[in-house]
Amino acid sequence: MRNREYTVCLTANQQNELVEICSKGKVAARSLRRAQILLWADENRLDGKLTDVEIAKQLHIHTNTVYLVRKSFAVNGMKAALERKKRLTPPNPPKVTGELEARIIALSCSTPPVGRSRWTLRLLADKTVELGYIDSISYDTVDRIYKKNELKPHLRKCWCIPPKQNAAFVAAMEDVLEVYHLPYDRECPVICMDEKPFQLLDDRRNPIPMKPAKPLREDSEYVRHGTCSIFIFTEPLAGWRHVSVRPRRTKIEWAEQVRELLDVHYPSIPTLRLVMDNLNTHSIASLYEAFEPETALRLAKRLEIHYTPKHGSWLNIAEIELSVMTSQCLSRRIPSMEELASELTEWETTRNAVHKGVDWQFTTEDARVKLKRLYPQFKD
Repeated sequence: MRNREYTVCLTANQQNELVEICSKGKVAARSLRRAQILLWADENRLDGKLTDVEIAKQLHIHTNTVYLVRKSFAVNGMKAALERKKRLTPPNPPKVTGELEARIIALSCSTPPVGRSRWTLRLLADKTVELGYIDSISYDTVDRIYKKNELKPHLRKCWCIPPKQNAAFVAAMEDVLEVYHLPYDRECPVICMDEKPFQLLDDRRNPIPMKPAKPLREDSEYVRHGTCSIFIFTEPLAGWRHVSVRPRRTKIEWAEQVRELLDVHYPSIPTLRLVMDNLNTHSIASLYEAFEPETALRLAKRLEIHYTPKHGSWLNIAEIELSVMTSQCLSRRIPSMEELASELTEWETTRNAVHKGVDWQFTTEDARVKLKRLYPQFKD
């Protein structure tokens, strides 16, 4: 009955126009599909007319779509059949306005309620309604606002935040930066030193090995075997590093590591520029606590110490080596100091073999521009 109610009889010009639309494909997909329907439904087709069911099967659409296109063509003409029907009423205004979005962002950046460590999507949605910003809002909408504005309240990044306008920080920072940009001197190399605590852990139960489509599975319960300290020395320009494991990181351990550095690894070098964090164990006094005065003085004379500023450990290149070492070697359970030392020795040997160095790019000039807030402001 529908085919008889609304018929499509195309003129030669209309047929040519529709064929051109279908062949070029430069119109919206909706208009292209409607042009195909009209061509298939044309009563003047040379190969015979088709029913709505046959057209729907050919174009993989519903028969109601074919009927509605027929009706639109018969009532309003070909142009109306091809184009989208215009709205008679204006669309509904958006529920989330720019003002509401700004309020949600400000709320998410504020201190979370008492008893909560951070804002959650549901908590923010409920608080937005409670404050009367909107009658109702879903947590999915809040999530879209987060993604749009690149907000990530579930993440927290630890960072050493230096004090503003601090002359002591600036002085130590510029000293270290100048040392990093000195030309390579074989008789006075630059060595960076750092240390890292490490927890010795063993499996309570044997892990289940990895299989296809199944990762390695470890039991969440483990056995603690205490802690130790990892010392690392690195010469960035030469691509050399040395790692050792000690039970603790006291003044004595530091002094012994420095003596090994000077007497074993650099025995013929008259002076070393040693860059390290400004800790109470990292001082010439530690040498005198560990050794006889003659030995302590001999070692001290060969050291030119440059301290990184407090809250500025990122200036220590040894931190970069520690980060690489952690990701490549330490991201697992290691039960004993002996096994840890063996693993680190292998890592050290492999990395030294390729002479992997560090190309430090940050300069004093960069610091005076990018870290201007750290420099004291003097008035004339």
